Amino acid sequence: MNRYGPFNWILLILSSLVLIFLVAPLVGMFIDTSSSDFFETAEDPEVQASIWLTVWIAFISTLICAVAAVPFAWILARKSFPLKSIVQGIIDLPVVLPHTAAGLALLGFISRDGALGKIASAAGLNLVNNPAGIALAMAFVSLPFLINSARDGFAAVPERLEKAALNLGASWSRVFFTISLPLAWRSIVSGFVMMFARGMSEFGAVVIIAYHPMIAPVLIFDRFSSFGLNYARPAAVLFIIVALAVFTLLRLLSERKPAYVVREENAEA
Repeated sequence: MNRYGPFNWILLILSSLVLIFLVAPLVGMFIDTSSSDFFETAEDPEVQASIWLTVWIAFISTLICAVAAVPFAWILARKSFPLKSIVQGIIDLPVVLPHTAAGLALLGFISRDGALGKIASAAGLNLVNNPAGIALAMAFVSLPFLINSARDGFAAVPERLEKAALNLGASWSRVFFTISLPLAWRSIVSGFVMMFARGMSEFGAVVIIAYHPMIAPVLIFDRFSSFGLNYARPAAVLFIIVALAVFTLLRLLSERKPAYVVREENAEA
C-alpha cells in the first residue's frame, strides 16, 4: 500500500495551505517590526500597564466565573430539567452575537440606569470605564467556552462511579469533589484556558464598556486609528509574545498529571 498516494498528497497540500494562512500574517508582522521599535514599545509604561491590566483582569474574571460555572456545567451534564435545550442555547448565544451587540447589551445592564448599574451605583461604584466593567465584558463573551468544556468533561465521567459512591453513603458534595471534579479536571482546565484566552483578546464588547482604562486590544486599536499601522504593530507583536508565553505556561501546567493519576498508574504497573 502506497502511504503517499494522491489522496495523502492532497491532504498534505490542503493542510499546508491552512497552516500558511494562519502563520503567514503573524510572521509578516514580526518581520516588519524593527528591533528598535519593538524594544522602545516594550519599555513604554503605557503599553506595559495596558498588557498587565489585560492579563490580570482576564485571569481574575475567569477565576471568579469558574466558581459558579463549573458546578453549573456538572448540572448540565448530569441532570435533566425542563427547557434544558433552551438553556444550553442561551449559554452559546454570546459566542454568535456580534461583539459590539454584546457590548451594547451589557452596557444597558451595567450603566447607571441598568439593573446591575443601579445596585453598583448605590454602593458608590460606576461599572462603566472601570476594570470591573471590563471584567464583566470579558466574562460575558468568553464564559461559554468554560461551561461547554467543563460540561463535556463531566459527561465523560462514568456515571456508575458516582452512583457507586452514593450507594456507599457518600454525599453529593463528596461525590462531586472526590470523583467528578478530579476525573473531569483536564476538560475544566482546558475550558479555563480558552475562557482566559478569549477574554484577553476581546475588543468589541470592552471598547463599548470602557475605552479607558485601556486593555491591550483597545490600546492597539487606538494607536492604529491615531497614528497608523507602523505605530500599532510593535504593541501588537509584544502583546502576542506575552499572550503566547502565558498560554504556553497554562498549557504546560494543565498537561501535568495530578498525584492521584500518577499513583493509579504506578499501582497498575
